[in-house]
Amino acid sequence: MSLTNEQILAAHKANMETLFGLTTKAFEGVEKLVELNLTASRAALNEAASHTQAVLSVKDVQELMALQAGLLQPLAEKTASYSRHLYDIASGTGTEFSKVAEAKASEAQKNFASMVDAAAKNAPAGSETAVAVMKSAVSAANNAFDSVQKAVKQATDAAEANFNAMATTAADAAKTATPRKR
Repeated sequence: MSLTNEQILAAHKANMETLFGLTTKAFEGVEKLVELNLTASRAALNEAASHTQAVLSVKDVQELMALQAGLLQPLAEKTASYSRHLYDIASGTGTEFSKVAEAKASEAQKNFASMVDAAAKNAPAGSETAVAVMKSAVSAANNAFDSVQKAVKQATDAAEANFNAMATTAADAAKTATPRKR
């Protein structure tokens, strides 16, 4: 079974389209990350200026301590929000890459199965047992691959659930934290 020039060119074209598509998705993720960081930096700069003005207008140590304590909860909430946005960007970009990888893997599985079927049709008489063993091995490999994909999906879902629970717990802890009085 040999490949024709048209098949080779079509495969290269498909691979290049996939590469450019993934590159575009990667740049979109980087753009979102840059936008998030610019927004966070701008907000932090504005808050630093406001806080500096507030510190400069403090009249006593008690007022300064209350001002400092009042910064902790919003800071924790903003950190949790930033982490959530960062996770969403990374997760979304990773999901796009996973979709392409799964599609390519599925396509490769189908092509390999077609190649095995073609080889089986052209196999010499008396090789039915070897062909059956080959088909069984291909089927087992496909099943193993599907199992690994499902396990990775479950692990990803569990990691996302853990991240969400941790972020919620941190945000709740920041909300319930009360400043200590001295």
